[in-house]
Amino acid sequence: MSDDVFASSVFFRLTIADDDLGMFHTCEGLGAQVEVEQYAEGGNNGFTWSLPSRITWSNITLTRPVTGDSTKVLKWFNEVLKEADREDGEIVALAPDLTPIVSWQVMGIIPVRWQGPSFDPNQSQAAVETLEFAHEGLQASSDD
Repeated sequence: MSDDVFASSVFFRLTIADDDLGMFHTCEGLGAQVEVEQYAEGGNNGFTWSLPSRITWSNITLTRPVTGDSTKVLKWFNEVLKEADREDGEIVALAPDLTPIVSWQVMGIIPVRWQGPSFDPNQSQAAVETLEFAHEGLQASSDD
């Protein structure tokens, strides 16, 4: 049996430009899409070449219940919007015992959306915040 840790119940720690913005419960959008151009070569009727072109990186969305770290996110969000400075960061998937499983280096992060919690006394759900950001690329690494 393998000793690999599977990401079934994880947390995600977000760090941007050495600022630890805390842990999140969900992470969506780790992905990319490559545009493909078709090229029909003269004299070759057997197939059409598919040539990679531009890459588009998906926006990343992280969510969590409101914590003491929530103020860090809004502070970072406002600072970046004032300076319009893209910074690199890291998302680390953590096992339930908080040991790292895998990390993604995220280049050129710029915030897209921050959604604060909705407070409704008629509902007993946790107050949740959402952070969405665009970026210029990902690189993955694992702790071996």
